[in-house]
Amino acid sequence: MPWMKWLPWRFFVRKFATSHGFLDPLSVMAHLQRFAQPSEVAEPIELLRAGVIFHARALINSKVIQHNLDWVWPYWVERQFDPLDQSFIPRAFSITHCNLSHRNWTAVGLPDYEEMPLVDPRGLLTPHYDGWSIDTWVVSESGEQLIPSRLEQCRQELLLGDNISVLTESSHADMHLRNHAMVESSNGDNQCLLDLQAESGAGGWLVVALRPYNPEGVSFVHKVRLDNDRRKWLIEKKFAVEFDRALERHLASDYHHGDIYLHLHDEGGRTHGECEVGMATAAAMFRIEPGKPLDVQVKIPLEPDPVSRSGSPAATKPGNWGETLANHCAMVVPDQKMQFLYDAAIRTLILHSPKDVYPGPYTYKRFWFRDAAFMIQSLLYAGLVDRAERALDQFPHRQKRDGFFHSQDGEWDSNGEALWIFDLFCQLTNRRLKPGWRDAVLRGASWIDDKRLPKDGSRCGGLLPAGFSAEHLGPNDCYYWDDFWGVGGLHAAADMCEREGLHNDSTRFAAQAKDFQKTIDDSLAAAAERLGRPAMPASPNRRLDPGAIGSIAAGYPLSLYPAEDPRLLDLAEFLMEKCFVSGGFFQDMIHSGINAYLTLHIAQVLLRAGDARCVELMRNVAQLASPTGQWPEAIHPHSLGGCMGDGQHAWAAAEWVAMQRNCFVREEGDTLVLVSGLPPEWLSDQTATAPVRFGPALTRFGRITVEVIPGIVPRVSWMAEWHGEEPPIEVRALGFAPARVAPGSQEVELTAQ
Repeated sequence: MPWMKWLPWRFFVRKFATSHGFLDPLSVMAHLQRFAQPSEVAEPIELLRAGVIFHARALINSKVIQHNLDWVWPYWVERQFDPLDQSFIPRAFSITHCNLSHRNWTAVGLPDYEEMPLVDPRGLLTPHYDGWSIDTWVVSESGEQLIPSRLEQCRQELLLGDNISVLTESSHADMHLRNHAMVESSNGDNQCLLDLQAESGAGGWLVVALRPYNPEGVSFVHKVRLDNDRRKWLIEKKFAVEFDRALERHLASDYHHGDIYLHLHDEGGRTHGECEVGMATAAAMFRIEPGKPLDVQVKIPLEPDPVSRSGSPAATKPGNWGETLANHCAMVVPDQKMQFLYDAAIRTLILHSPKDVYPGPYTYKRFWFRDAAFMIQSLLYAGLVDRAERALDQFPHRQKRDGFFHSQDGEWDSNGEALWIFDLFCQLTNRRLKPGWRDAVLRGASWIDDKRLPKDGSRCGGLLPAGFSAEHLGPNDCYYWDDFWGVGGLHAAADMCEREGLHNDSTRFAAQAKDFQKTIDDSLAAAAERLGRPAMPASPNRRLDPGAIGSIAAGYPLSLYPAEDPRLLDLAEFLMEKCFVSGGFFQDMIHSGINAYLTLHIAQVLLRAGDARCVELMRNVAQLASPTGQWPEAIHPHSLGGCMGDGQHAWAAAEWVAMQRNCFVREEGDTLVLVSGLPPEWLSDQTATAPVRFGPALTRFGRITVEVIPGIVPRVSWMAEWHGEEPPIEVRALGFAPARVAPGSQEVELTAQ
């Protein structure tokens, strides 16, 4: 507001702070800004808002958890607060207590449905977004207790079939607990189901416990009541949980009386619990006969007409997994883990694209163009064209009048990503631009050139302005990540306009892309002279550090440079030599964890170069997956649990799909390259009883299905439907001589190299 410029508000802020013994906040902010390049936005308000929400809960955690360690807490708390555990984090001067060592969870749900209940590594179920949870325990007559969150080991898996579900099995002494969570829709009623089976050799109780927390920490519960037929919980006066039978005992407690866990052996019981603090707990208890399994089903009703996180109605009514997966690009390989991870990743992509695409079911259940571009790429690679198209239809609504594709302020990569994925959709499907996309493409491309800095001879002259990169590359700076995406977006716009007959626009955008690329190359040449090696730093102002991972985008996915470009290869070598922990890329900037999806970006660059280490990196990422086939955004190097972002990172799942696809079939310029990233033992396995297979896969040249018959002389064959003329095809299997395919051929026998 204009009047703020002349009011002496700075004086009053400074005076108030210093008079109360605080540092001068304006001086602190001024010093912080000196570490970054001047920019329009210090940090996107969306990220600040998310951070405030995150730490607000973590501040509550600090006031609740450490003073009540006799409660039963989620798995991450039980481990992170245990001084004998490798996940232990000292609390000391930490104002907030966050989950920084086990950010792992798996969503269950249905296609096209916004509700995504979460299951944590020990079976804790959070049915509603950011809400309370349901935990299950077994208490024996002899006093033994089976509390899954306190166990070092349990068995958990993601079951794939007509539905997706998470099965968690735990045991202690002679007690066993089987916890099976899923979402079902019947007659318009959507519900989360928790099927329980409990055993106790000496007899005892199955306890279904209401918990005022979730995988992030405290989530308030003020009132819980058991209804008169003893089969339903009303939470905050709303019907919330239904049991398939009347329970035999019921207990309730509040914060001042302690966790209900502390009262499991109390006589009597309460049907109603109320807590002004918001820490009400309750226990529904079912008798277990000695040596006999007890089956109990718990139902939690979900919203009938869900609304997306953006406030718009969801896409459709919940879909069917079988119909959604019909005719998708399937993979058949002999490695069961690789197979499972691909199948799980496909379902993760479907679950996280109900209309918009979300990079996660919880922490990141909101929209970014960046994540969306990579996820839609993999939706296309998986043959899920309608789902990808529906997501792209949302892009123009987020574009500002000046052409900026806006999801966060101060991030200048989004326009390039939006244009690139529009173009990729058109190429892979052999379709023209939709009328609703054309204007968005033209305005979006014009924005990129308009946004560039003047060519004033400075290090950043002609590049995009300094901004906050959500790739977490460091303080605000002129990042090559943004510039590479800008060039890629202009090339995409030029190609789309050429196909649309907009030749003047195509010529204009192509010229802008050429000029922008020359500016970047000149800047990189200066950086190489300054650094003494060709590897590309994060920005013209930086030394080589982990932030340089952003410059990998020039090789993957944009392919702006040839596969053997020394700048790309030297960058990959630097990152692998200096920035790897436990076989994966460790991002020091903010993430401070091993990143599965960024490791796969490096693997893609190696794949293009024919470097067999791409397979090693791929296997390393597979080993980092959770038992349910998921990757958190960043992985703690010791606990191997999530330490940053969402516990089920859909971008990571997308990169796994993209990696498998490119190992089987990828485009390199005008050539189609087959089976260039398959482990050599898959091809030479003489005991194989089934072919290795991938398809039908969309490529820029058409649809193709690739099949490999392993053996002493492996045979690669394919069936294709080309958009036009058959492209040049090369078979570049690792460990075998490359083969150039004669036109019209559909089969090649491999020879040892």
